[in-house]
Amino acid sequence: MTRAAVSVQNVSKRWTPEGRAPVLALDDLSFDVAPGEFVVLLGPSGCGKSSLLYMIAGLEEVSEGRLLCDGEAIVEPSAERGLIFQEASLFPWLTIADNVAFGLSIQHVLPERRREIAVETLRRVGLGDMLDKKPDELSGGMRQRAACARALAMRPKVLMMDEPFAALDVQTRARMQDFLLQIWRDSGASILLVTHSIDEAISLADRVVVFTARPGRVKTIVPIELPRPRQSRDPRYHAYRDQFADLLADEVDRAFAEQEVV
Repeated sequence: MTRAAVSVQNVSKRWTPEGRAPVLALDDLSFDVAPGEFVVLLGPSGCGKSSLLYMIAGLEEVSEGRLLCDGEAIVEPSAERGLIFQEASLFPWLTIADNVAFGLSIQHVLPERRREIAVETLRRVGLGDMLDKKPDELSGGMRQRAACARALAMRPKVLMMDEPFAALDVQTRARMQDFLLQIWRDSGASILLVTHSIDEAISLADRVVVFTARPGRVKTIVPIELPRPRQSRDPRYHAYRDQFADLLADEVDRAFAEQEVV
Protein backbone atom coordinates (compact mmCIF):
# COMPACT_ATOMS: atom_id res chain seq x y z
CA MET A 1 0.00 0.00 0.00
CA THR A 2 1.40 3.42 -1.00
CA ARG A 3 2.11 5.75 1.92
CA ALA A 4 0.41 9.12 1.95
CA ALA A 5 2.55 12.10 0.98
CA VAL A 6 0.90 13.95 3.88
CA SER A 7 -1.22 12.42 6.61
CA VAL A 8 -3.24 14.69 8.92
CA GLN A 9 -4.30 12.61 11.93
CA ASN A 10 -6.73 14.10 14.48
CA VAL A 11 -4.92 17.44 14.41
CA SER A 12 -6.03 20.34 16.61
CA LYS A 13 -4.42 23.74 17.09
CA ARG A 14 -4.94 26.13 20.00
CA TRP A 15 -3.54 29.63 20.00
CA THR A 16 -2.86 31.18 23.40
CA PRO A 17 -2.53 34.95 22.94
CA GLU A 18 -1.07 36.74 25.93
CA GLY A 19 -3.73 38.10 28.28
CA ARG A 20 -6.59 36.51 26.35
CA ALA A 21 -8.51 33.25 26.42
CA PRO A 22 -7.11 30.39 24.29
CA VAL A 23 -8.52 30.15 20.76
CA LEU A 24 -9.25 26.76 19.20
CA ALA A 25 -8.32 27.32 15.54
CA LEU A 26 -8.47 23.72 14.29
CA ASP A 27 -10.31 20.78 15.80
CA ASP A 28 -9.69 17.09 15.13
CA LEU A 29 -8.74 17.31 11.43
CA SER A 30 -8.05 14.06 9.60
CA PHE A 31 -7.35 13.47 5.90
CA ASP A 32 -4.54 12.21 3.65
CA VAL A 33 -2.87 13.62 0.55
CA ALA A 34 -1.72 10.98 -1.92
CA PRO A 35 1.65 11.19 -3.73
CA GLY A 36 1.22 13.51 -6.72
CA GLU A 37 -2.28 14.60 -5.69
CA PHE A 38 -3.54 18.18 -5.99
CA VAL A 39 -5.64 19.03 -2.92
CA VAL A 40 -7.31 22.40 -2.33
CA LEU A 41 -8.34 23.65 1.13
CA LEU A 42 -11.49 25.77 0.87
CA GLY A 43 -13.28 27.58 3.66
CA PRO A 44 -14.20 30.93 5.24
CA SER A 45 -11.61 33.36 6.60
CA GLY A 46 -10.20 32.45 9.99
CA CYS A 47 -10.96 28.72 9.81
CA GLY A 48 -7.33 27.63 10.17
CA LYS A 49 -6.41 26.68 6.60
CA SER A 50 -3.18 28.67 6.63
CA SER A 51 -2.34 27.46 10.13
CA LEU A 52 -2.52 23.90 8.86
CA LEU A 53 -0.06 24.70 6.06
CA TYR A 54 2.39 26.24 8.55
CA MET A 55 2.19 23.12 10.72
CA ILE A 56 2.78 20.81 7.75
CA ALA A 57 5.72 23.04 6.79
CA GLY A 58 7.12 22.55 10.30
CA LEU A 59 6.85 26.24 11.20
CA GLU A 60 4.21 25.69 13.91
CA GLU A 61 3.56 22.83 16.33
CA VAL A 62 0.32 20.89 16.56
CA SER A 63 -1.56 21.10 19.85
CA GLU A 64 -2.98 17.59 19.47
CA GLY A 65 -2.74 14.81 16.90
CA ARG A 66 -0.02 13.98 14.38
CA LEU A 67 1.25 15.16 11.02
CA LEU A 68 3.24 12.77 8.83
CA CYS A 69 5.13 13.28 5.57
CA ASP A 70 5.86 10.06 3.71
CA GLY A 71 5.29 8.15 6.93
CA GLU A 72 7.67 10.26 9.04
CA ALA A 73 6.51 12.60 11.81
CA ILE A 74 6.80 16.30 10.95
CA VAL A 75 8.80 18.00 13.71
CA GLU A 76 10.71 20.75 11.87
CA PRO A 77 11.02 22.42 8.46
CA SER A 78 12.39 20.31 5.61
CA ALA A 79 13.34 20.84 1.98
CA GLU A 80 10.87 18.05 1.20
CA ARG A 81 8.03 20.46 2.07
CA GLY A 82 8.01 23.81 0.26
CA LEU A 83 5.72 26.69 1.23
CA ILE A 84 4.76 29.63 -1.01
CA PHE A 85 3.01 32.61 0.54
CA GLN A 86 0.49 35.07 -0.91
CA GLU A 87 3.32 37.56 -1.35
CA ALA A 88 6.32 36.25 -3.26
CA SER A 89 8.70 36.97 -0.31
CA LEU A 90 11.77 37.26 -2.52
CA PHE A 91 14.90 38.95 -1.21
CA PRO A 92 14.87 42.37 -2.95
CA TRP A 93 18.66 42.74 -2.90
CA LEU A 94 19.28 39.43 -4.71
CA THR A 95 18.85 38.66 -8.39
CA ILE A 96 16.11 36.25 -9.38
CA ALA A 97 18.69 33.51 -10.00
CA ASP A 98 20.27 34.09 -6.58
CA ASN A 99 16.84 34.04 -4.94
CA VAL A 100 16.11 30.65 -6.50
CA ALA A 101 19.54 29.35 -5.47
CA PHE A 102 19.30 30.64 -1.89
CA GLY A 103 17.92 27.46 -0.33
CA LEU A 104 20.50 25.38 -2.16
CA SER A 105 23.26 27.50 -0.62
CA ILE A 106 21.96 26.64 2.85
CA GLN A 107 22.20 22.98 1.85
CA HIS A 108 25.85 23.59 0.89
CA VAL A 109 25.34 22.79 -2.78
CA LEU A 110 28.41 23.92 -4.74
CA PRO A 111 28.05 27.37 -6.38
CA GLU A 112 28.35 26.06 -9.92
CA ARG A 113 25.65 23.46 -9.33
CA ARG A 114 23.41 26.03 -7.60
CA ARG A 115 23.59 28.23 -10.68
CA GLU A 116 22.81 25.29 -12.98
CA ILE A 117 19.74 24.31 -10.96
CA ALA A 118 18.53 27.92 -10.74
CA VAL A 119 18.86 28.45 -14.49
CA GLU A 120 17.17 25.13 -15.29
CA THR A 121 14.28 25.78 -12.89
CA LEU A 122 13.72 29.36 -14.03
CA ARG A 123 13.58 28.16 -17.63
CA ARG A 124 10.91 25.62 -16.61
CA VAL A 125 8.74 28.43 -15.24
CA GLY A 126 9.30 30.70 -18.23
CA LEU A 127 11.77 33.09 -16.61
CA GLY A 128 14.98 31.99 -18.30
CA ASP A 129 15.61 35.53 -19.57
CA MET A 130 15.12 37.12 -16.12
CA LEU A 131 18.07 35.54 -14.29
CA ASP A 132 19.85 38.77 -13.40
CA LYS A 133 16.80 40.94 -12.79
CA LYS A 134 15.85 42.08 -9.28
CA PRO A 135 12.36 41.30 -7.92
CA ASP A 136 11.15 44.90 -8.28
CA GLU A 137 11.82 44.67 -12.02
CA LEU A 138 9.25 41.86 -12.42
CA SER A 139 5.46 41.89 -12.57
CA GLY A 140 3.41 40.31 -9.79
CA GLY A 141 2.84 37.15 -11.81
CA MET A 142 6.53 36.85 -12.62
CA ARG A 143 7.47 37.26 -8.96
CA GLN A 144 5.12 34.43 -8.02
CA ARG A 145 6.64 32.25 -10.74
CA ALA A 146 10.06 33.03 -9.29
CA ALA A 147 8.80 32.04 -5.84
CA CYS A 148 7.55 28.76 -7.33
CA ALA A 149 10.95 28.23 -8.95
CA ARG A 150 12.70 28.80 -5.61
CA ALA A 151 10.52 26.12 -4.00
CA LEU A 152 10.85 23.71 -6.94
CA ALA A 153 14.64 24.04 -6.94
CA MET A 154 14.63 22.17 -3.61
CA ARG A 155 12.87 19.19 -5.27
CA PRO A 156 10.04 19.06 -2.68
CA LYS A 157 7.75 16.07 -2.32
CA VAL A 158 5.01 18.42 -1.10
CA LEU A 159 4.43 21.97 -2.32
CA MET A 160 2.11 24.14 -0.21
CA MET A 161 0.64 27.41 -1.43
CA ASP A 162 -1.21 29.94 0.70
CA GLU A 163 -3.49 31.93 -1.64
CA PRO A 164 -0.59 32.55 -4.03
CA PHE A 165 -2.67 34.29 -6.70
CA ALA A 166 -5.07 36.33 -4.56
CA ALA A 167 -3.34 39.65 -5.26
CA LEU A 168 -3.24 39.18 -9.05
CA ASP A 169 -5.70 40.53 -11.60
CA VAL A 170 -8.21 38.11 -13.13
CA GLN A 171 -6.32 37.52 -16.40
CA THR A 172 -2.95 36.99 -14.71
CA ARG A 173 -4.56 34.73 -12.12
CA ALA A 174 -6.02 32.49 -14.84
CA ARG A 175 -2.66 32.21 -16.58
CA MET A 176 -0.92 31.43 -13.29
CA GLN A 177 -3.40 28.64 -12.61
CA ASP A 178 -2.54 27.10 -16.00
CA PHE A 179 1.15 27.52 -15.21
CA LEU A 180 0.70 25.85 -11.82
CA LEU A 181 -0.99 22.82 -13.36
CA GLN A 182 1.92 22.47 -15.77
CA ILE A 183 4.63 22.58 -13.10
CA TRP A 184 2.57 20.20 -10.95
CA ARG A 185 2.53 17.67 -13.80
CA ASP A 186 6.24 18.17 -14.48
CA SER A 187 7.40 17.99 -10.86
CA GLY A 188 5.28 15.08 -9.64
CA ALA A 189 4.94 16.82 -6.25
CA SER A 190 1.81 16.71 -4.14
CA ILE A 191 0.23 20.16 -3.87
CA LEU A 192 -1.80 21.62 -1.01
CA LEU A 193 -3.32 24.97 -1.97
CA VAL A 194 -5.36 27.31 0.23
CA THR A 195 -7.95 29.49 -1.49
CA HIS A 196 -11.21 31.33 -0.87
CA SER A 197 -12.16 31.03 -4.54
CA ILE A 198 -14.65 28.33 -5.47
CA ASP A 199 -13.71 28.65 -9.15
CA GLU A 200 -10.01 28.26 -8.38
CA ALA A 201 -10.74 25.13 -6.35
CA ILE A 202 -12.80 23.56 -9.15
CA SER A 203 -10.25 24.51 -11.82
CA LEU A 204 -7.24 23.03 -10.02
CA ALA A 205 -8.09 20.29 -7.53
CA ASP A 206 -8.23 16.54 -7.63
CA ARG A 207 -10.07 16.84 -4.30
CA VAL A 208 -11.37 19.81 -2.30
CA VAL A 209 -11.33 19.70 1.50
CA VAL A 210 -14.12 21.99 2.71
CA PHE A 211 -13.54 23.52 6.17
CA THR A 212 -16.13 24.67 8.67
CA ALA A 213 -15.93 28.10 10.30
CA ARG A 214 -13.63 28.31 13.33
CA PRO A 215 -12.76 26.00 14.84
CA GLY A 216 -11.84 24.53 11.48
CA ARG A 217 -13.05 21.00 10.97
CA VAL A 218 -13.40 18.91 7.82
CA LYS A 219 -16.98 19.47 6.72
CA THR A 220 -16.64 17.26 3.66
CA ILE A 221 -14.15 16.23 0.96
CA VAL A 222 -15.31 16.54 -2.64
CA PRO A 223 -13.50 14.81 -5.55
CA ILE A 224 -13.55 16.90 -8.74
CA GLU A 225 -14.39 14.41 -11.46
CA LEU A 226 -13.84 16.62 -14.50
CA PRO A 227 -11.21 16.19 -17.24
CA ARG A 228 -8.47 18.81 -17.53
CA PRO A 229 -8.38 21.45 -18.87
CA ARG A 230 -11.65 22.27 -17.16
CA GLN A 231 -14.22 24.38 -18.94
CA SER A 232 -16.24 26.81 -16.85
CA ARG A 233 -19.14 26.49 -19.33
CA ASP A 234 -19.48 22.76 -18.62
CA PRO A 235 -22.78 22.11 -16.80
CA ARG A 236 -20.91 19.80 -14.40
CA TYR A 237 -18.59 22.71 -13.51
CA HIS A 238 -21.66 24.78 -12.60
CA ALA A 239 -23.02 21.89 -10.52
CA TYR A 240 -19.77 21.84 -8.48
CA ARG A 241 -19.96 25.62 -8.07
CA ASP A 242 -23.50 25.37 -6.69
CA GLN A 243 -22.48 22.49 -4.42
CA PHE A 244 -19.60 24.45 -2.87
CA ALA A 245 -21.68 27.61 -2.55
CA ASP A 246 -24.27 25.61 -0.58
CA LEU A 247 -21.60 23.95 1.57
CA LEU A 248 -19.97 27.27 2.43
CA ALA A 249 -23.04 29.45 2.93
CA ASP A 250 -23.67 28.51 6.58
CA GLU A 251 -19.94 28.54 7.39
CA VAL A 252 -19.45 32.06 6.02
CA ASP A 253 -22.46 33.26 8.00
CA ARG A 254 -21.02 31.70 11.16
CA ALA A 255 -17.62 33.29 10.52
CA PHE A 256 -19.17 36.75 10.09
CA ALA A 257 -21.32 36.31 13.20
CA GLU A 258 -18.26 35.41 15.24
CA GLN A 259 -16.37 38.46 13.99
CA GLU A 260 -19.29 40.71 14.98
CA VAL A 261 -19.25 39.27 18.51
CA VAL A 262 -15.50 39.90 18.77
